[in-house]
Amino acid sequence: MASRPLRIGFAGTPDFAAKHLEVLLQEGFDIRVVLTQPDRPAGRGKKLMPSPTKIVAEAANIPIWQPTSLKDDGIQKNLSDQNLDVLVVVAYGMLLPQAVLDIPRYGCLNVHASLLPRWRGAAPVQRAVEAGDAKTGVCIMQMEAGLDTGPVLAVQTCPITSTTTAGSLFSELETLGAKTLITTLKDLQNLQSQAEPQDHNKSTYAHKITKAEAFIDFSQPALTVDRKIRAFYPFPGAFTSANDERLRIHEATVIDEISQSKHPAGTILKASGNGIQVQCGAGILNLIQVQLPGGKALAVKDVLNSNKNPFVVGAILGRPLA
Repeated sequence: MASRPLRIGFAGTPDFAAKHLEVLLQEGFDIRVVLTQPDRPAGRGKKLMPSPTKIVAEAANIPIWQPTSLKDDGIQKNLSDQNLDVLVVVAYGMLLPQAVLDIPRYGCLNVHASLLPRWRGAAPVQRAVEAGDAKTGVCIMQMEAGLDTGPVLAVQTCPITSTTTAGSLFSELETLGAKTLITTLKDLQNLQSQAEPQDHNKSTYAHKITKAEAFIDFSQPALTVDRKIRAFYPFPGAFTSANDERLRIHEATVIDEISQSKHPAGTILKASGNGIQVQCGAGILNLIQVQLPGGKALAVKDVLNSNKNPFVVGAILGRPLA
């Protein structure tokens, strides 16, 4: 590498990206500019809120750009004027045209939260949990025009267990990703020369998560339902229906994987302080922590003691909401 420090641009938006920017700054890397999504309305008052990445950049007095598109000639010229060695992209949420990919001396690097070519696209962490993958990880990828198709410079893996949620996995991967990014930047030219092309025949696509698909269908096997609950925690949050009202499910466990029953799927078989046992298409799921409309997340034992308890043995969860 050249004797002078790398001149780095950073593009990212959510907490996952902000963590990477924090570590780069802690390690003393020369961040010349930060690109992040425009402020978005949030909360009940719909007040414009900065992204987590913008907050980190502001605290470090780094120039911040929030373009609505990177296809603008003026933005591209401004980026070119920064004389960047590399642009690091982490969950930015905006496509980079070829003209931008070509600007930095060593191109653009992406920290991607999957074991490419497994789970290209918008929601690799959630889809890995939902699919029951035994492991995932992070890849540092050299970006090209295709969606997550570029050669991989570095890979680190981590396991997915029967209790892993998307939330816990994001926390693991942001730490793992930041460490892997640091080691990659310190040996960039060497790793670029050894970058491994992806096997495009093995690729899978991680579709963006929608709130509608977080509705729990108890006619599916208990294992499938459990994975969906963990994959969609904390966002958008798995939910079902009880007494024609929305019931959020924060935590559950599988206590039987294969049993069949004469009871319809969704039937409450048992209700106790240890959980709500629900018949699935195959097997039984035990609900441990839930959230009633207008309330907060509670352990099932606390719900059973309330005057809003919807868990009556024989009742059926999961009927379509009006």
